Amino acid sequence: MKFGHQLKTSLYPEWTFHYVAYDDLKTFLKVHLKSEWNEDDESQFVEELEKELDKVYSFQRVKIGEINRRIEAESQEVDTLCTKEDPSDDEFTTSEIELGHIIADVHDLAKFTRLNYTGFLKIIKKHDKMTGWSLKPMFMVRLNAKPFYKENYDALIVRISTLYDRVRNRGKAHRGDSSAGGKQAAFVRNTTKYWVHPDNITELKLIILKHLPVLVFNPNKEFEVADSAITSIYYDNDDFDLYMGRLEKSEGAEAIRMRWYGGMDSQTIFVERKTHREDWTGEKSVKARFPIKEKHLNAYLKGQYTTDELFAKAREQGKKSEKEIRDLEQLAQEVQYTTLTKRLHPVMRSFYNRTAFQLPGDARVRISLDTELSLIREDNYGTPRSGDNWRRMDIGIDYPFKQLPESDICRFPYAILEVKLQTHVGQEPPQWVTELINSHLVEAVPKFSKFIHGCATLIEDRAKMLPFWLPQMDVDIRKPPNKSFGLIRPDEPGGSSVSALTYGSDGSKTSGDERENDHVQINIGQDSTERTPLIQRVNRDAIPVEQGGVTKQLSPAGLLKFIKKGKHTLFGTPNTPDYTEVGGQPGDNSQPVKRAPTAQRPNPKVYFANERTFLSWLKFTLLLGALAIGLLNFSDEVGQISAGVFTILAMTVMLYALYGYHDRANRLQRKELGDYSDKYAPAVLTVFMIAAVSVNFYLRLEQDAGN
Repeated sequence: MKFGHQLKTSLYPEWTFHYVAYDDLKTFLKVHLKSEWNEDDESQFVEELEKELDKVYSFQRVKIGEINRRIEAESQEVDTLCTKEDPSDDEFTTSEIELGHIIADVHDLAKFTRLNYTGFLKIIKKHDKMTGWSLKPMFMVRLNAKPFYKENYDALIVRISTLYDRVRNRGKAHRGDSSAGGKQAAFVRNTTKYWVHPDNITELKLIILKHLPVLVFNPNKEFEVADSAITSIYYDNDDFDLYMGRLEKSEGAEAIRMRWYGGMDSQTIFVERKTHREDWTGEKSVKARFPIKEKHLNAYLKGQYTTDELFAKAREQGKKSEKEIRDLEQLAQEVQYTTLTKRLHPVMRSFYNRTAFQLPGDARVRISLDTELSLIREDNYGTPRSGDNWRRMDIGIDYPFKQLPESDICRFPYAILEVKLQTHVGQEPPQWVTELINSHLVEAVPKFSKFIHGCATLIEDRAKMLPFWLPQMDVDIRKPPNKSFGLIRPDEPGGSSVSALTYGSDGSKTSGDERENDHVQINIGQDSTERTPLIQRVNRDAIPVEQGGVTKQLSPAGLLKFIKKGKHTLFGTPNTPDYTEVGGQPGDNSQPVKRAPTAQRPNPKVYFANERTFLSWLKFTLLLGALAIGLLNFSDEVGQISAGVFTILAMTVMLYALYGYHDRANRLQRKELGDYSDKYAPAVLTVFMIAAVSVNFYLRLEQDAGN
């Protein structure tokens, strides 16, 4: 798609005249290039370009100021609501609608920024190519003077999330410790990972915050960019044993890293060990860690600082039980022993800014989004980097680390989304999570590892094997937008204003009337959801909705028509409804029925499993072919006949394996559900092998009898 068309189809209509006039600038180039391009043409073009830059920059600054003022005003409104003795549900609904508009504006402004930045780069590139005059170096200086494209929306997102969460909970405070996530010592989760294109990052954050609040470890402190920075130093030996163990997912494979939060001045370092467990063991992979002061870390890694010294202060303070201290002490001893015996040293650093979404003190649903991921060499191969220290000291958290040579850093092009769930056996995640991970905003990359990717990219001469996702780096992961899922304004078709809803402790939505024992809740893993009570409530109450800018009290039948017409769901998600009405007319004792299941995106691993199956068949045919060649060259007439039989059998199996491989690959491409196993081929092959051996045996007996 040409950028001019992309701009026209992607812009927010109300801001049309504030976008860069890309087509006008392109027309200017074409018209003036009909004759020889001269200095007057160049000056005029630069002047037009400067006007466009000033227009875009000024509009962006005005909108940022406006959004900040609206957030401040809404914050005061929410404070007033939360201090009232008995605020009405409609008042909270009004605030939720206003926050919905603010969220949509932040999304549109972030998209406005990306589109205009791309537009300026495109037109400069086109200018330099068409005219032969180099404008890019000079104009990049002008862009840096008006850096509209460097705006960081994280602080806005944190403020909006806090407000939205208060409104969602109708002013009630969460139970649990906000900083609980930073104090965990050991935990078990089911984690899935996804790549997110930069174009989708802001939209994804804004969608998630409508379901889960941004997790702030210190709510009493003003948010700063450094608060989201996470840095880890991964350790390995010269043989890359830990790298190979993690890549092959060997039972008991370990990853050892030193992690800290914030800047380089952080005094507390977490020593972490991740242990992989295979499913057949019945155990779950575990991450365990303990804190240590930075000044003691070098001595600890060299065995000069004992675990008794490490936990002496903890024993004196008595804040942890003796069992907790013993467990941490054992972990520290094991990590120290592994480091010394395997001669581990710093190899790779990962840096990123993390936005975590989670209910405070409740880890059942946790979603994190890591942006600006950078992988940096820490080894001393060829060039001293970390030296004798546990980390290199020539960099901090100053992304994009311009002081480093390109051979030392990999700036990962995508954000990493991690969905971490703690569920009981047989439970499913909340529906909104399922819709999110199946949407066009993310690309599934199971078992992606920052450490493995960094080593495979930067130290590939020492990496004996490479991860399966490397070829995927050359493929554009963007997908056509799914109109049934995404961020939408409350007053647009598909945007819901029926919003008397709050969220349960697992991040699932519950009715605002749950406080009145309506008992409507989507539990984190139930296959069927209790919707009937909510429908009964709809049938007995008129509900206020906004339609055409006017708030109306709709009857039950009117409400259902409103929902169906706008493709709403009763849970405020602009997606396909979770149930459909059966029976013809609204309100005629209709029963909810579940949607038919849809095909899920296949796990990328199944493609490789298909390839491994094909290669296994080929291995067999090669052995059979080698046997046939041996008989053909070094045997008598009977052996040559047997060689022919084995050759035909080998070629037949080879062709069948090729057919089976392509058949399965095509079915996977079409995302077909069904059985992919091959039930009959092994049995048929066994019969033919017995027949071939029998023929050889029979001919040999006949030959011996004739002699």
